[in-house]
Amino acid sequence: MANGLPRLWRAPAKVNLTLHVLGRRTDGWHELDSVVAFAGCCDRLAFEPADALSLTIGGPTAAAAGPTDDNLVVRAARALAERVPRLRLGRFHLLKVLPVAAGLGGGSSDAAAALRALAAANGLAPDDPRLFDAAAAVGADVPVCLDPRARPMAGRGERLGPALRLPPLPAVLANPGAAVATPAVFAALGLERGAFLDAPPAPRLEAGSDAARALQALKAGRNDLQASAMRIAPAIGDALAALTRLDGVRLVRMSGSGATCFALFDDRHAAARAARALCAAHPGWWVCATYLR
Repeated sequence: MANGLPRLWRAPAKVNLTLHVLGRRTDGWHELDSVVAFAGCCDRLAFEPADALSLTIGGPTAAAAGPTDDNLVVRAARALAERVPRLRLGRFHLLKVLPVAAGLGGGSSDAAAALRALAAANGLAPDDPRLFDAAAAVGADVPVCLDPRARPMAGRGERLGPALRLPPLPAVLANPGAAVATPAVFAALGLERGAFLDAPPAPRLEAGSDAARALQALKAGRNDLQASAMRIAPAIGDALAALTRLDGVRLVRMSGSGATCFALFDDRHAAARAARALCAAHPGWWVCATYLR
């Protein structure tokens, strides 16, 4: 704690710059290949060591976060306690800003922030394998959020590539207010167990690429969940269309299983102007001008 106050841990939004579905494994999980980055917009998690585990939630999207006892923050703490004898737990307070069920990995990032907080409080190294094991036990997206830097990820999310030296990409994130259940989007693909597609993996970004080269590589990718998510939540199509019409936009795509979509720009001023225009045209949407790093 600093000045007697609990330390705050950032839980940044995870954005799938690309998301290729290569098939469906015999265990039922879909085989993915993706490039992810993390945004400046984030939830914040306060932690204070105590004898008992507890969680309170506040913030503009707290009402959609569900019961605290089943929150991924609590589940992550319990998963780590199962792996680390005499782990000291404590009180968490989550300031929920990111939309829920939005394709931004908000809950997963919250869980990863909780694991980082517990690791620091208990003297665990950031690369302690028990942290990764606990993260993987909680959710497929939690491991990549443990060290929130741009990187490729594959499988169901358990195979992480090296961190990418990705230049900051000015972006606008937009969610039209639709919550989309990830299992429903994958089910809508209609892939049988053991079925694999003749599809290329996600494009790779070269080390040291500048923004122009990174953007060119990303344009060769796609999000294979976008079409099925739009069938479930047509508002995603409205968001994609609205982003495409913004001045100065370079690339528009859905993140994760939706409904949040993103637009990339050449500079932060263009992104800020675009975000203001989008907010004026759609005052009920969640909109964030940010960088993807």
